[in-house]
Amino acid sequence: MGRGMIDIPLLLAFLVAASVLTITPGVDTAMVLRSAATGGPRQGVMAGIGISIGCLIWGAAVSLGLGALLKASELAYEIVKWIGAAYLLWIGANLLLKPRQTLDDGADGEASPAGRIALYRGFLTNMLNPKIGIFYMTFLPQFIPAGVGVAGYSLFLATVHVGLTVIWFAILIAATAPLARILKRAPVIRALDRLTGGVFLAFGVKLAASSNR
Repeated sequence: MGRGMIDIPLLLAFLVAASVLTITPGVDTAMVLRSAATGGPRQGVMAGIGISIGCLIWGAAVSLGLGALLKASELAYEIVKWIGAAYLLWIGANLLLKPRQTLDDGADGEASPAGRIALYRGFLTNMLNPKIGIFYMTFLPQFIPAGVGVAGYSLFLATVHVGLTVIWFAILIAATAPLARILKRAPVIRALDRLTGGVFLAFGVKLAASSNR
C-alpha cells in the first residue's frame, strides 16, 4: 500500500458498510454477549480476542489468495464448512442440553480455564467458518482504490474491520457490567446458555446448508 494512495471517500464508505455489518447480530455477537453476561468482562474479552484473531488470520489468508481457493474448490470449501457446522452444532447442543449452574469469572486476575475456553471457542468458531473468508474476498475488493497493492490493502481493510469489531465487543461487554449480579444467578445462567445454544444450533444448520456459489 503506497503512501498517499488511500481514497478517503472510499475508505469512509467502507467504514460505514463495515460498521453496519459488524453490529448485525450473528454468532460472534452471541458468543461475546453470553461469555460476558455469564462469566464477566474477562470472559467476554477472551471470547472477543479469539474472534478477532480468527478474523485477522482470515484477512491475511484472503490477502494471500487462500480465500480464492475456498471459492474455487468445492471440496476445500465443503471440508471446512462441515467441520465448522459440526463444531457449532456440538457447542450448541452442549449449551442447550447441559447448561451451567455456576460459573468461574477468573477473579484471581489470571486467565481462568473458562476464559481460555471462551478464547478457543471464539477463535475456532471463526476459523471453521469458510463464509468469513468468502465474505472478505467478495466484500473487501469493492473498497480497494486503483493503483494500490491489492494484497496489502486487503489486509489493511481487514484490520480496520477487526478494529471496528473490537470496539463493538467493548460496547457489548460494558453493557453487561451493570447487570452483572443478576446475570450471574443460576436460573439466568441456565437460560442464557440455552438461548445461546439455540443460536449456535441455528447458525450451525445455516452453515451446513450454505454454498460457496
